[in-house]
Amino acid sequence: MAFLFCHQQAIFRTTLIFAMRFHSIDVLRGITVTLMIIVNSPGNYTTTFAPLLHADWHGFTPTDWVFPTFLFVVGNAMSFSMGKYFSASPGQFFAKVGKRAFIIFLLGYLMYWFPFLHEVNGGWTFKPIAETRIFGVLQRIGLCYFFASVVVYYGKERGAIFFSIFALLAYWVFLLALGDLTLAGNAVRAIDLALWGPAHLYTGDGIPFDPEGLLSTLPAIGNVLGGYLAARFVQQRGAHWETLAKLLMSGVVLVAVGLMWNWGFPINKKLWTSSYALYTIGIDMMILALLIYVVEMLKKDRWTYFFDVFGKNTLFIYLISEIGLTIMWIVPVGGKPLYEYLFTHVWAPIVGDYLGSFLFAFTWMMVCWLVGYWMDQKKIYIKV
Repeated sequence: MAFLFCHQQAIFRTTLIFAMRFHSIDVLRGITVTLMIIVNSPGNYTTTFAPLLHADWHGFTPTDWVFPTFLFVVGNAMSFSMGKYFSASPGQFFAKVGKRAFIIFLLGYLMYWFPFLHEVNGGWTFKPIAETRIFGVLQRIGLCYFFASVVVYYGKERGAIFFSIFALLAYWVFLLALGDLTLAGNAVRAIDLALWGPAHLYTGDGIPFDPEGLLSTLPAIGNVLGGYLAARFVQQRGAHWETLAKLLMSGVVLVAVGLMWNWGFPINKKLWTSSYALYTIGIDMMILALLIYVVEMLKKDRWTYFFDVFGKNTLFIYLISEIGLTIMWIVPVGGKPLYEYLFTHVWAPIVGDYLGSFLFAFTWMMVCWLVGYWMDQKKIYIKV
């Protein structure tokens, strides 16, 4: 009887830990979506402020922080949902997690396929699946979520740590052994070309190469696991000075290790190098510590509602933002796509090319926010 009582207490404590939510984590998710929309929708890429552009290859800009932070907050969210899976059978676990990952992947694929038609010789024809990009942002999120969930389900926190170390080291070996670190010669591109062919890859860098390729998903799983471990640590220890100090110090150590590793394995978002993964996880831990201090400890959260709106319908608002941009490139106005027309005839003449490019992106972000605000006021929350 005593054993049963202790076992029930342990289950109750575990349930409480997983049920405990921190507003600061939701705020970080909203900040990430806000920045992701802004950096994805400049009025004109050639006249965009440098911090709002990705590094050309090796290197790091503030924009390179956004996507890995999206994965980090996916891990944060996992820390609240995994508790119910630990008591589920493997079949139940894979059914639920696999379904969610598949839907996220499929939404990303359909988003790139949209509008399913393209113009040929003045007419519209069906866009063949053979020319559709397979991987992308949501696809990477779906894959990383799935594999990180599997690691946590079977290995718990210790397994997450060991897997992350293994994945980052193994990826380093793979890239150095199977190619080089150039755009044309890297192993990520070689594997994707062999598996899918050039028609299914991103071509925005001048040649077929997908920055969300299959092999580079391996270190990105570490960003999700880093977010999971950070959130679990906060849930277990609570919002206290000791918690903040350890979270902050862990972030500093990871940033330092990432910078040192950069000497032999350069920080590179498009290759998602192991140094880049560590560097961004460290930054996210420090930012999370700061948010916990401001929001949870100082109780200064009047400013957070703006980001809460994005955090409550994250996936849906991101999809709306990307599909809306695609539509603006399709709809013609004055002989130009609506997207280009708004920049060249509205923003650029008023404030100039650079500021106009930023205000275009900021305005589109606000349009997306208003959609999220309306949904929040109507209590409409779309979850996968």
